[in-house]
Amino acid sequence: MFRQTKAALQKVRYVSLNGQQQTWRLQSSSARERALSYQQGQKIHGFTVREVVAVPDLFLTAVKLTHDRTGAQYLHAARDDSNNLFSVQLRTTPLDSSGVPHILEHTVLCGSERFPCRDPFFKMLNRSLSTFMNAFTASDYTMYPFSTQNSKDFQNLLSVYLDAVFFPCLREQDFWQEGWRLENETPTDPASPLVFKGVVFNEMKGAFSDNERVYAQHLQNKLFPDHTYSVVSGGEPLAIPDLTWEQLRQFHATHYHPSNARFFTYGDLPLEQHLQQIEAEALSRFDRINPNTEVPPQPHWTTPREDHVTCSPDAMAPDPLKQNTLCVSYLLGDITDTFEGFTLSLLSSLMISGPNSPFYKALIEPKIGTDFSSVVGYDGSTREASFSIGLQGMSEDDTERVKHIISQTIDHVIENGFEEERIEALLHKIEIQMKHQSTNFGLSLASYIASSWNHDGDPVELLQINQSVSKFRQTLKQNPLFLQDTVRRYFKENSHRLTLSMAPDESYIEKQTQAEEQKLQRKIQALTDTDKKYIYEKGLELLDAQSKPQDASCLPALKVSDIQPSIPATDVTLSTAAGVPVQLCEQPTNGLVYFRAMCSLNTLPEELRLYVPLFCNVITKLGCGDLDYRQQSQQKELRTGGMSVSSQVIQDSTQLDMYEQGVLLSSSCLERNLPHMFQLWSDIFNSPHFDDVERLRVLVMSSAQELSNGISYSGHMYAMTRAARHLTPAGDLQETFGGMEQVKFMKRIAEMTDLSQVIRTLPRIKKHLLNPDNMRCALNATPQKMSDSAAQLESFMKDVSDNRKERKPVRSNIIERPLDPLANSGPSRKLISELNYHPCQMKTFFQLPFPINFVSESIRTVPFCHEDYASLCILARMMSAKFLHGEIREKGGAYGGGARAGGGVFTFYSYRDPNSLQTLSAFRRGVDWAKAGHFTQQDIDEAKLSVFSAVDSPVGPSNKGMGRFLSGVTDEMKQSHRERLFAVTHRSLLDVAERYLSVGQQTCGVAILGPENETIKKDPSWIVK
Repeated sequence: MFRQTKAALQKVRYVSLNGQQQTWRLQSSSARERALSYQQGQKIHGFTVREVVAVPDLFLTAVKLTHDRTGAQYLHAARDDSNNLFSVQLRTTPLDSSGVPHILEHTVLCGSERFPCRDPFFKMLNRSLSTFMNAFTASDYTMYPFSTQNSKDFQNLLSVYLDAVFFPCLREQDFWQEGWRLENETPTDPASPLVFKGVVFNEMKGAFSDNERVYAQHLQNKLFPDHTYSVVSGGEPLAIPDLTWEQLRQFHATHYHPSNARFFTYGDLPLEQHLQQIEAEALSRFDRINPNTEVPPQPHWTTPREDHVTCSPDAMAPDPLKQNTLCVSYLLGDITDTFEGFTLSLLSSLMISGPNSPFYKALIEPKIGTDFSSVVGYDGSTREASFSIGLQGMSEDDTERVKHIISQTIDHVIENGFEEERIEALLHKIEIQMKHQSTNFGLSLASYIASSWNHDGDPVELLQINQSVSKFRQTLKQNPLFLQDTVRRYFKENSHRLTLSMAPDESYIEKQTQAEEQKLQRKIQALTDTDKKYIYEKGLELLDAQSKPQDASCLPALKVSDIQPSIPATDVTLSTAAGVPVQLCEQPTNGLVYFRAMCSLNTLPEELRLYVPLFCNVITKLGCGDLDYRQQSQQKELRTGGMSVSSQVIQDSTQLDMYEQGVLLSSSCLERNLPHMFQLWSDIFNSPHFDDVERLRVLVMSSAQELSNGISYSGHMYAMTRAARHLTPAGDLQETFGGMEQVKFMKRIAEMTDLSQVIRTLPRIKKHLLNPDNMRCALNATPQKMSDSAAQLESFMKDVSDNRKERKPVRSNIIERPLDPLANSGPSRKLISELNYHPCQMKTFFQLPFPINFVSESIRTVPFCHEDYASLCILARMMSAKFLHGEIREKGGAYGGGARAGGGVFTFYSYRDPNSLQTLSAFRRGVDWAKAGHFTQQDIDEAKLSVFSAVDSPVGPSNKGMGRFLSGVTDEMKQSHRERLFAVTHRSLLDVAERYLSVGQQTCGVAILGPENETIKKDPSWIVK
C-alpha cells in the first residue's frame, strides 16, 4: 500500500489501557514496571540495552537497544495493553519513479524461504487473529507492521514477517503479477492485443486519478528536486514499465538489511521473547554493512521558484470555472530536531486551524476558493519538514491576489502574534490526545516516530511530549516574540519556497491514455515474434499458477479452539435525566468523559431528509448563544476534545424492513470541563445562529469540495451504497445521507447563488432534531466521576427542556423497542417499519474521469439476529480469500476486491479495478464456486479465524457499550451470534449460497463508478448517470 505520510504531532492520538489480561501474561507486575528493571549496557540475545526511560504521559516504558552484530536499531514500548504490535521499517531511497520500493513491498509478501507458498501475507489474514496487518511505502521508508492480542499469534506472524522481509523468494512471476507485465488482453488468446497489467501499475493509475494526490506528489517532487524526494516512490504509471526484475532484486539486496532496519515492538508481551526470536530467525544470519541509504539535506535555493502543473477536470466541482489550485510551500528545518518540529507543528496549527486562525480568515472567509489546498500546514514526513499554504477551487484570475494575501498574512502574524487563549487551546488539545485511549495506540506510535527515527532522530525524545510542552511554555515565557521570530525566520526570510499552481486540462485523461498507448507501442515494436510467443507462454504460466489450488500447509496457523468461547460482559446502567433515557457505562477513561445523544428523525418532513448531513456538518460551527462562530470554535478547542453531529441509519437486528433514523451528537472533555461542554451543547439547542449566510457559504463550499475529492479514494464505498439502495428501506436512506445522491445534492447547493432558502430550512430541521422528547443519551466515564457526570447531564437536559415538544411522526408505521430488552415497558427506541417494502433490481453506472473502476453488486439477505447471518459472514470471508482475491486482484489486476455481509445485504466489491463487466462475471462465478462446495474444513476454519479477528477487535473505553446504545445489540445477542459463527458447517454454507445468492433466488442491485463504457451505454438495462 502506498501512502504519503504526515508525521505531525496529531499522530499520537490514542492511548489504550484496557484490554483483556490473558493467562500466559506474567501477572506479578505491570509490563511498564518490568521494563524499568533493564540496565544500560545489559546484553540480551545479541542486543545491548542503550537506554531505559519511563514515559508516564503515555503510560509506557521505552527501552532502546542496538543489535551487536548488525547495528540494527530497536525500540520497545512496554505498556499494559494486550494489543501488541511489531513493526520493522527500512530506509528505502529510490532515485527513479519506477516504483521499486512499492513493488518490492508487494513482492516480498508473495513467498519466502521458510514459507514458499504464493502470497503468505494474504493467507495469514485467515490463519491469525491479527487486529492489524499491512505494509506501507512512504517517500523514504517501507514499514511492515502487525498487531494481535494473542501471544501465539504474535510469534506466528513475527516468523512470517521476518522471513518475508529478509528472505523473500522474489520470483519473477510474482514481480509480473504485483508490479507490471506485458500480456495478451485475453491471456488464453494469442491474437488478442498486448496490454500492460499488474497490481501496482493499476493501483498507481488509480492513485493518480485523484487530483489532490497528483498535486501533493508534484509539490514534494519540485520542493525537493535534488534527491529521493524528487521521484515518485510509489511509482509513476508510465515509469513503472521501465523497472526490471533484476533491478528489483538488487534494490532488496542493498536496502533490506538489518543494518538499514529499525525494529519496534509495543505492548505487554515480554521483550526477551521478541529479541530471542528476531535474533534466531533473522539477524543471526547477517553481518554489519554500511547501507549508504542516507538522504542528504536539500541544498537551499537562493531565490524562490514558481511552477505549474495540470490535472483532470472535476465532474463534481461546485463551480466548473473555479478548479485551480495555488499553494506556496516553504522548506523548514531538519525533523530530527524534536523541539523544533514540535514548535513548527504547533505554529502550523495556530496559522491554519479553525476560523480563528489568520490564514482561515484571510483565505477561506473571502470565498476566493472552496477550501485550503490539498497539501496544507506542517509536513514532517521528509528529512527536512515543509509548510504549505494555499487554496483549491479558485479561479485562475485570482492567482496574484492569493499570493499577495499569503505574504500579507505572514507580515500580519509577525506584527501581531497569536492570542494566548489560542495557544492554550492547542496545548489543551495535546493533553486530551495523550489521555484519549484508542485501540491501535501501538500503530499510532509506530507511525508517529517513523519519519524522524528513519533519519536517526531520537524516538524516545519524540515520545516525551510533555517535555516539549514544558520547554515550549518556558521558551515563550523567556521570549514572548518566540513564535513571531520563528515565522520571520522560516517564512518571511526563507528563499527556499515554491509557488505551485495547478489547472484542469480538458484533454488531460486523453493525453495520459495516449502517453500510455505510445509507451505500450514502443515496447511492442521492440518485440520479435519469438518474444511475443514467450510473453503468451509466460501469461499462460502465470494464469495456471493463479488458478492452481494453493498448498499453505507450511504457514503457521491458530486453531478455532484458540478463540475465546465467550465475550467479556460490558456492564451498563440504564437511568433517566429530566425524563430522557440515559445509558451509563463506567470505564477507565483516564480522566475523560464521553457524551453521546441519539436524536430521532421520525418527525422530520420527508422533503428535508437530504439536508440532514448538511445540518449535521454546520450546526456546531455557526455560533450559538452569546458566541459568534469564532468564539464558539475557540471554546470548543479550550474546553472539549471535539463536538460533532452525524447522521445515523441503523438497520434493525431482527427485521430487514425496519430501521432507526437519527442524528448522533458526540463530544468528550476532561472531567474539569464538563459544565463548559454541556453549556456549549445547551447554547446549540437553545439559541443556534442561523443568520450568517456568508459563514454558511464557506462551510457549504468546503463540504462540497471534500465530498467531491473523496470519490476517487472511496469509490468502492459509493458503489456499495448505491448497489444496496433499492434492496432495503435502510439502504435507500443510506444513499440519501451518504451516497452519490448526497454528493450531487451538495454540488447543487454549492452552485446556488442565493442560500437564503437553505438558511430558512436549518431552523425547521433543528426543531425536529434537537428535541429532548426524541432523545436518548449515553455517558462513559470513570466510576469516581460517574455520579457527577450524570448530575451535569441532568442539569443540561433541564436547560434545554424548552425545546421539548411532542411532535407527530411523519409515518404511522412506528414500532417501539424497549431500551432494556428485559423490560416490557419503559423508554424505547422508535423504529420505522416498512413491512410492505418491495425491493427492486437496479443497475447504475456513474461515468467519472478516472482510468479505473469501482464495481459493486449487492444482494438482499437477512438481519443480524437471523440464524443464517453467521453462515453468510463466513461465506463472504471465505469467498473473498479463496476465490475473489485470485480472480479480481491476481488475475484481474485490481488493487482489491471481495465480499462482505452486513446491513441486511451480501455485497461484492472491487477497488481501483481495470475491469468492469468482467468483474461482475467474477462475482457470479464466486457464487457458482460456493454452490459447488469445493472448499475444505480448513478453508472454513480459516474464514472463522478471520471473521473472529474482526468480531473480537479491541474496543476502547470511550466506545464500550456503544453497540447496545445505538443499535440495541446486547451482550447476549452478540454471544448468540458468536455461537452461531462457531457452529457454521460445510452444509450450512452450501444452504445459504443456494438460498440467497442463486440467480433465481436473489434480488440484487449493481453499481459501477468508472470511465466511459460503450457496452454499458448501449445496454438499456443500465441507468447511466
